[in-house]
Amino acid sequence: MKYLLDSHTHTIMSGHAYNTMQEMALAAKSLGLQAIAITDHAPTVPGICTMGYFTNFNVVDRFMYGIELLLGVELNIVDYEGKVDLPSSKLKKIDVGIASIHPNVGNGEKYPAYRPGDIKENTRAYLGAMENPDVDIIGHPDDSKVPVDYEALVKGARDNHVLLELNASSLDPFNVRGKGGAADNMKKMLRLCERYGTHVIVNSDAHCACAIAKFDKINEILQEVHFPEELVVNRDLNLYKSFLHRFN
Repeated sequence: MKYLLDSHTHTIMSGHAYNTMQEMALAAKSLGLQAIAITDHAPTVPGICTMGYFTNFNVVDRFMYGIELLLGVELNIVDYEGKVDLPSSKLKKIDVGIASIHPNVGNGEKYPAYRPGDIKENTRAYLGAMENPDVDIIGHPDDSKVPVDYEALVKGARDNHVLLELNASSLDPFNVRGKGGAADNMKKMLRLCERYGTHVIVNSDAHCACAIAKFDKINEILQEVHFPEELVVNRDLNLYKSFLHRFN
């Protein structure tokens, strides 16, 4: 399968990433992508940009180096009801909204947004975020520190027309999610996605230009479970945009 986009990347504005918007776009062009989304962290994560960063995207050209540039945000799910940390008035003007859980277990106050609950509480948090019309993608729902009911998650994503993410960063052995069974969680989720016809998106979660579209390990998992290509939106820009509130 030919991947046309990477829809989860970070720039220096996230505070712990290493390239500018222009450098990320240029790297995506060199890889033959047709589109890239910049999705810097929302303000709950300490040490990043202010709210104003997400309100001034109109000054940025949405085509850069010949590829389409989408400007979005990685939101933090902050409670068991699925509340996120940017208001709808700001999200309406953003191209793509990813809602993720960043558990504070083992991180001290690095990610103070969410304290993992039990399976029912965590599942309710994800489902609540999916019901937010400004949320397009659920980010890295593969973290064993945040146990969920994957069948409920997959059915909820289908019913709310939200994409579930296969996060390449989660398979990095140096990533805490990679050490906690993320691959097995992805396989379980993919088998359910095939059963219920739920679409997924393959993303890098790149915090450096060198990590954009590094999908080899995700490809291995997709092949292992014989996942149907038609449920992977990266192959079709129009299909991808059909899940984004900004384009509908």
